Amino acid sequence: MAQRLSETTEFSIPLKSIIGMLVAVGLGTGAYFEAMERIGKIEHEFQMIQMSVKANSEFRIRWPRGELGSLPADAKQDLLIEGLERKADRLEKRLERVDDLQVRTKLIEQRLEGPAKK
Repeated sequence: MAQRLSETTEFSIPLKSIIGMLVAVGLGTGAYFEAMERIGKIEHEFQMIQMSVKANSEFRIRWPRGELGSLPADAKQDLLIEGLERKADRLEKRLERVDDLQVRTKLIEQRLEGPAKK
C-alpha cells in the first residue's frame, strides 16, 4: 500500500540524522567559502606577478635607452670619462708638436752639417 505524498503527509527522521545533515551542510559551506577565498587570493597574487613582470620588461627595455634616467654613479663616471678624453686630446696635440719639433730639429741639423761637410 503505497501512500501518496501531500501537504499533510508526515514522516519521522531521527534527531541524530538531522544533526548529522546540518553538520555536513555546515562543513560543506565552510569548505566552499575557504576554497573561494584561496582562489581569490591566488588570482590576486597572479595579477601582482603579472604587473611585476610587465614593469620589469618595461624597465629592461627602457633603462638601456636612457629613458628612465641614470644612476648618480653613472653621471660621475661620465664626467670622469669626459675629463680623460680632454686630457687625451691635449696629449695628442702635444705629441704632434713634439713630432713637428723633431722634424724641424733634424732639418736644422742637416742644414748646419751640410755646409760644414763641404
